[in-house]
Amino acid sequence: MSAHLSAIDLLKLGDEDRTKPFLNQIWPYVIGVPFGIGSGIMMNFGTRRPIFSGIQKHILGVAGWCALLNYVQNKRNEYFAEKDAVYRHYVELHPEDFPIPERKKLADVFEPWVPIR
Repeated sequence: MSAHLSAIDLLKLGDEDRTKPFLNQIWPYVIGVPFGIGSGIMMNFGTRRPIFSGIQKHILGVAGWCALLNYVQNKRNEYFAEKDAVYRHYVELHPEDFPIPERKKLADVFEPWVPIR
């Protein structure tokens, strides 16, 4: 994205065929599988049974955790979409508060380094 675009132009860009990072797509499953298996192991440990007895507990734990984390991810996406819509609406109503930034060279931004003597 270019620095010479106004705030409203940046907000109107949208996704532009961008995809979510790979880890963002699979994190509910990456976390849900160990948590589900761990839940089954902890239930068996608490009832003094062999670790992997009643494998259906582990399967249900994995399914439950993955479903819960997917739900949380979807709610998080909805929250951020609503937040972005509020920002976009505010910027559309008050464009004078968001001027187009002037272009600067990097040499103008940083002060020259002078060693302390």
